[in-house]
Amino acid sequence: MADFEPEEPAEEELSERQKQIRESGSVITHNRKHTIQCLTVIGQIEGHYIAPSQNKTTKYEHVIPQIVAVEEDPAIDGLLMILNTVGGDVEAGLAIAELVAGMQKPTVSLVLGGGHSIGVPLAVAAKHSFIAPSASMTIHPVRMSGLMLGVPQTLEYFQRMQDRITNFVTTNSHISHDRFMQLAMNTQELVMDVGTVLDGDEAVAEGLIDTLGNLHEAMSCLDSMISAEKKKRRAEQSKGKKK
Repeated sequence: MADFEPEEPAEEELSERQKQIRESGSVITHNRKHTIQCLTVIGQIEGHYIAPSQNKTTKYEHVIPQIVAVEEDPAIDGLLMILNTVGGDVEAGLAIAELVAGMQKPTVSLVLGGGHSIGVPLAVAAKHSFIAPSASMTIHPVRMSGLMLGVPQTLEYFQRMQDRITNFVTTNSHISHDRFMQLAMNTQELVMDVGTVLDGDEAVAEGLIDTLGNLHEAMSCLDSMISAEKKKRRAEQSKGKKK
C-alpha cells in the first residue's frame, strides 16, 4: 500500500494569517484586549551577503519594514520579538536592534533555544526581555570568518565594532561594561575560542536579560505594558482637553 502524503493546500485556500507566517515569519495576533505583532528572528541573520541556501536565515531587509510598520500602524499596540538565532551579520543585527530600541510602542523580547552572538543586542533591544530556562546566550568578541588579521587597521576596525556592540548592550540592559567584556574575553570555557555561554538563569543573574520566563509570561508583560501606555495616553488627552 502506497504511503499517503497530504497535499499542500492551494494558495487561495490559505488564510491571510497562514500566508503571513509562511512568507515573513511574523503574524498579527488579537486577544480580548490588544493587537500584537509577533516577529521571529531565527537561524542566521543575513545581511549584506546572501547566506548558503541550506542555512535557515532571517533577512534584515524583510525585518526592518515590518518593525517600521508596527511603529506606524495605529491598529497595532505592541511588538513581541521571539529569538532563536546563532547570530550572523553584525551590522544587520545592530540595525534591527537599533530600530527596536528606538520604538515608542511597548516591546518585549523572548529568547527561546538560543540568542547567540549578535542575537544578544537584539534580545536586550526590547523594553523588557525574557529568556526561557532552557535557552542560552553566547557572548564573544567580534570576529570575521574566525580569522583576525594581525595588522593595525584590521585590529582597529574590530575594536571599534566591538565597542559599538558593547555600548549598545550595556545601555539597554543592566550588565556593566567591564563585566560584559570579561564574559566576552573569557578563555576558560569555549574550546579553541574565547567567550562565555550563559543559560537562562545566568543571563538574568548577570543583568543581561530582565526576567526568566516563557511565552505566557512574555505575553502577560506585554499586555500590561500596553494597558499602561494606553492609560497614560488617555490621561494626557484628558489633561489636554481640560486646558
